[in-house]
Amino acid sequence: IEDADTETITPAEDVSADRSPSMPQLDSLGHTMLSVVINPYFDWQHDRAPRRPYHQTVIYEAHVKGMTATHPDIPEQLRGTYAGLAHPVIIDHLKELGITAIELMPVHQFMQDFVLRDKGLRNYWGYNTFGFFAPHLEYASNPDQPASAVTEFKAMVRAYHTAGIEVILDVVYNHTAEGNHLGPTVCFRGIDNGAYYRLVDGQPEMYMDYTGTGNSLNGRHPHTLQLIMDSLRYWVLEMHVDGFRFDLASTLARELHDVDRLSAFFDLVQQDPVVSQVKLIAEPWDIGEGGYQVGNFPPLWTEWNGKYRDTVRDYWRGEPATLGEFASRLTGSSDLYESTGRRPSASINFVIAHDGFTLRDLVSYNEKHNMANGEDNRDGESHNRSWNCGVEGPTDDPEVNELRARQQRNILATMFLSQGTPMLAHGDEIGRTQQGNNNVYCQDSPLAWMDWSLADKNSDLLAFTRKAIDLRTKHAVFRRRRFFAGKPIRWGEDMLDIVWLTPSGEAMTTADWDSGFGKSLAVFLNGNGIAEKNERGEVISDNSFMICFNAHYEDIEFTLASERLGHEWEGVLDTTHPQGDSHIESAPCGSTVTIGARSLLVLRTLA
Repeated sequence: IEDADTETITPAEDVSADRSPSMPQLDSLGHTMLSVVINPYFDWQHDRAPRRPYHQTVIYEAHVKGMTATHPDIPEQLRGTYAGLAHPVIIDHLKELGITAIELMPVHQFMQDFVLRDKGLRNYWGYNTFGFFAPHLEYASNPDQPASAVTEFKAMVRAYHTAGIEVILDVVYNHTAEGNHLGPTVCFRGIDNGAYYRLVDGQPEMYMDYTGTGNSLNGRHPHTLQLIMDSLRYWVLEMHVDGFRFDLASTLARELHDVDRLSAFFDLVQQDPVVSQVKLIAEPWDIGEGGYQVGNFPPLWTEWNGKYRDTVRDYWRGEPATLGEFASRLTGSSDLYESTGRRPSASINFVIAHDGFTLRDLVSYNEKHNMANGEDNRDGESHNRSWNCGVEGPTDDPEVNELRARQQRNILATMFLSQGTPMLAHGDEIGRTQQGNNNVYCQDSPLAWMDWSLADKNSDLLAFTRKAIDLRTKHAVFRRRRFFAGKPIRWGEDMLDIVWLTPSGEAMTTADWDSGFGKSLAVFLNGNGIAEKNERGEVISDNSFMICFNAHYEDIEFTLASERLGHEWEGVLDTTHPQGDSHIESAPCGSTVTIGARSLLVLRTLA
């Protein structure tokens, strides 16, 4: 690394073992970071982390710029910034929804891709980081003063903590912005290429690429591990963040070439007195062989549950033979997490994330429409498990639009009433669309930003989302700390903690579960014995609930059989209604209720 006062060094003719003759031999002196920005004094004002347990957590995945770029009530100079994200209108929106944690897409310093720049595009998502100790400067309201980004980020965290909302960072320690052997030399490659990157055996100028970005960080090297752990501690201790979501976390678990959940990185995290105490969320896959590791991370970790996403999408679009899998995902995915001693909250339940269709687009498009990305529609996932409800893209057909609205409510209700930790993607509560683009990583434009005018246009959807989250928040039966056992809750009782029922009110049999054409079922959730303290410290018990699911294209009559389950029921959430209202005020045992085509109904026992 050259000192600022030395003259430029001409590259030698011969090439070291770590470098290829084809690698650009350009002087990086003018672009190399030569100093450290000293954090100015910041008054945290007795800031305290909310430390909310997972079973009470509702996560909201968001983008700093995308959330704030168009909001009319945020001053123009603050849009797209940390200060804009901390504006009261954003925090109030999240609090009214019932959100308890905001998960920010990458805010570590990242750089623009040369390929995108040449196309007139920009890296919007930010998964191209290289400054693991610096908040991204472009998100500061005063980018001419680098130290202001640190202060502004801290003020944002403080504002969220004051509101009782945790801040989780999406971190990218699996690769860096230096890319493959043709990429720029920004820092790590010029310091110690072989220490920081995984290189191809016998071809040390080439990089192992488990990430699809050109390189993979070398999580086996002690200095690389030290870098990652120091970075994590910095963001917890200095910046007061509450947790991390690890992008392509399977890459960090690779010892040699195979994924090993007991790799050195996880050992370090487990014993670290700082990092082990915050929320740790894995994206449990990468693109390498054996990289799909849902359910295989250590007990301290939670995981984005890709199987949950796929199953819920398949069920509501009417795929056959999904009932058994759907029931497992609804109840916390014990098949994935129970054997390692983890609890239902280990499953981060999501149907939509930044990578893929928005919720509105999921029910509006069968195919991706990514032409704006300049790759002839070759980029992005082609198998989206989506259904356009009969018409591709926007339509004036009222029946199609009503069905699409109902399908959005079905998916939202399913997610918030499932055991586990739900995650809502930003804008899905107001019907955000990307016009069928399922890979807006390079679209730093209104195509990817939230259109806040939709909050008024889709006010019913917003009201429904609030109602579904509120139902979860007020009733512990939807966020149990332990898996269902299929046994009585109390000693000596004969009523089970969970009962699966057919539309006729009979207990599900093996034949019912194996029926490939079955699309409808009900589940009874026993609230007896489930108690927790309210905000005043009083111990309260919960109601029992029944959720009736109907993914069939016609209405179905459900029988409320067996007095043991409940003598009388009231409807509390019905997805056939735009805001989820139910007309059922009292339904006695033995009566029937109509569950509309492609809808769900939530019933509660009357006291």
